[in-house]
Amino acid sequence: MTEYEIRGGEIRGLAKTLVLQFMQNNHDYKPGKNGLKLAQIFRMCGFDWGEYEKATSSNQQYWIVALVRELEYEGKIERDPSTKHWCLK
Repeated sequence: MTEYEIRGGEIRGLAKTLVLQFMQNNHDYKPGKNGLKLAQIFRMCGFDWGEYEKATSSNQQYWIVALVRELEYEGKIERDPSTKHWCLK
């Protein structure tokens, strides 16, 4: 594994921690609450780089899908199938 792959893994880990802490400190994400959409999590955690040609905010949030799916796989968060909002498990 290269230095860059290692550093990239560390960044992904920090991003997961940031999202989980954000959700734990926000009343809307508590179990049984409404939760929020992925786009809202993305922006409220400061991952949005702004609007750029062929790199709009909507395009930029694709990578966070894998992040929340990992947290879901780890049993920490879940997605409401009807609202498609995310909340803590």
